[in-house]
Amino acid sequence: FFLEMKNIFFAFFVLDLSSVQSLNVFSSKPKPTVVPKSSKIGDLNVSEIGIGTWAWGNRFVYQYKQEMDSEIQEAFNFLVDSGVNWFDTADSYGTGKFSGKSERLLGKFLREYPGPSKKRNDVKIATKFAPYPFRIGEKSICKACDETLERIDRPVLDIAQLHWPPPFRWQENAYLFALSRLKSSNKIKAVGLSNYGPKNMKRAANSLNSHGVQLSSNQVQMSLISLAPLRNGFIETCNEIGVTPISYSPLGLGLLTGKYDASNLPPGPRGLLFRSLLPGLSPLIATMKEIGRGKGKTCGQVALNWAICKGTVPIVGAKNVQQAKENLGAVGWRLDASEIEEIERIAFRAKIQGQ
Repeated sequence: FFLEMKNIFFAFFVLDLSSVQSLNVFSSKPKPTVVPKSSKIGDLNVSEIGIGTWAWGNRFVYQYKQEMDSEIQEAFNFLVDSGVNWFDTADSYGTGKFSGKSERLLGKFLREYPGPSKKRNDVKIATKFAPYPFRIGEKSICKACDETLERIDRPVLDIAQLHWPPPFRWQENAYLFALSRLKSSNKIKAVGLSNYGPKNMKRAANSLNSHGVQLSSNQVQMSLISLAPLRNGFIETCNEIGVTPISYSPLGLGLLTGKYDASNLPPGPRGLLFRSLLPGLSPLIATMKEIGRGKGKTCGQVALNWAICKGTVPIVGAKNVQQAKENLGAVGWRLDASEIEEIERIAFRAKIQGQ
């Protein structure tokens, strides 16, 4: 329960000790969209959107059941067929009897992927190591990495990230040193952060640099209802020090899909949250729908494309083929400058906690 509440917390508020930021399947074999691999994380070429897997194994927020696995696997196969080549997970995704479930599912889906081996081998996995208080010293992160590699059934991890800044920087230097050692020993290919604000990101990057390792990425919560990264210089700082900015929860847990209202709320804690937030978002949702209609796009696709236009690589969830196909409709086109300006003008005025 604690871990799920932590993940919900980070889905709406980004914690940084230097600042607190507002955190029908269409057919049995739908024709894939080709997603360009136009982004880079370190030396890795990645698709311009990635897939987040928090929901894979999450009972508390997303009502996961094991019976969903086949549907999730169909979505995974469709996404890889379509050119999506990186998936983001965490060692804290899935608790209780589903501990580590997200990583294990990724390993299973990769082994059983029926497509060309070239596509399978091109899939990158990014995971996040939680800075639990009981993880003391560099060996604790090395052990966590070994456990992840066992779950995903791979000898090398593509991107290893620290999930959030340790409170009071407890063990942070040891964690960063461990990540640098893992990179130097070729056990991981890139080092990233998660939930670090500009000031702490620079400090962590300098620490890694002192060990001869470049910080490759930093993911924070960023969407049209979480605009702190546009206010605090996050993207500018990433560009300054050569870090790829990743935006997670670009759909605001689903708030920005445009499919929910007071009479149609998701189950569980998201429903309670949405009930309080949706009234203040009506002007924003209406504007996004209007812009989307002019482009033959949905509200959610507009939200995802906005995140791409801001220079980030968004990660978005998908539990079935229909959701996967919806997400892929955000690539291959761009909002124009006037549309971005109009959306942001209304978004900055939206009455929602965390702005």
